[in-house]
Amino acid sequence: MIKKHEIYKKDKWNMMTVEVQGRYIVLREISDQWGEETHTFMSRPALMHWAQNRFSKQEYEGQEDEWRRIMDAFKQV
Repeated sequence: MIKKHEIYKKDKWNMMTVEVQGRYIVLREISDQWGEETHTFMSRPALMHWAQNRFSKQEYEGQEDEWRRIMDAFKQV
C-alpha cells in the first residue's frame, strides 16, 4: 500500500509529494523554477535530515510559522 502526502510551499506550483512505498520514501519536489526532482530515502530520519537541510531555519527568518508548518508536514509522513 502506498501512502501519499502533499506538502505545499506557497502555492500548487511549488509543492512536494511524498509517497511511502514499503520501506522506501519517495519525495518528488515540483517547482516553477527547477521543474521536478525526485529523492528516495530509506528511513524517516534520513527524510527529516534532508528536510532540515533543504529548508534551513535561517531562510525563514521572520516566517517561522511557515517553516514550522513545512516541518510539521514532514513529521506527519
